Amino acid sequence: MPFNGTDRLYVTGTDTGAGKTLASCALLHALRGHGLRAVGMKPVASGCTLVEGYWRNGDALALQEASDPQPPYADLNPYALPEPLAPELAARAAGIEVALPPLLDAFARLRAQAEVVVVEGVGGWAAPLATDVEQADLVRQLGAPVVLVVGMRLGCINHARLTARAIAAEGFHLAGWIASEVDPRMACRDENLELLAMRLPAPFLGRLPYTPDPDPAQLAACLSLPR
Repeated sequence: MPFNGTDRLYVTGTDTGAGKTLASCALLHALRGHGLRAVGMKPVASGCTLVEGYWRNGDALALQEASDPQPPYADLNPYALPEPLAPELAARAAGIEVALPPLLDAFARLRAQAEVVVVEGVGGWAAPLATDVEQADLVRQLGAPVVLVVGMRLGCINHARLTARAIAAEGFHLAGWIASEVDPRMACRDENLELLAMRLPAPFLGRLPYTPDPDPAQLAACLSLPR
């Protein structure tokens, strides 16, 4: 099994808009290409719309679409928060308190359905899930290695190195990183990628090229999963 036999991965990013959802969906398709049952999870999602009376988040729906088997939405996204705000503020606006036990219970149900669960975090690594719940708290409870998605744009080297250092400082294993080309006008993209590869202490898993209408199933071919 890829990633040294782990049955779970936590995907974080250098910032909001780094391309975590696209990378997570591509990862799911790549894992499925290895013959594994792989499902996604978005524990907390803010910015939802009402669909047939239920709050639904676009990123979570994309993860559900990329999953096989496709899990119930309530397990994939236990906290669907309407307002497009930081999760802590969105939960406050909804009168909801985000807590770890429901997230861990939902993860256990997903894990019972599949061989690998790809959990997508919120924003950047240091963005909290709730007033007293950090993403690191969830990752520690899950015992998951971390995959870092680097949004390729000006400033990405600093953001990526700081994020990798924070992940290591909190005692987590950085299993790899993915370059996500979010800015088609970025100068010296190849050179920036080379500098990142020299300085990030984790395997380079692949480069997702910029496209206005990305297809994660096709982009899975851009990823190389370590065994």
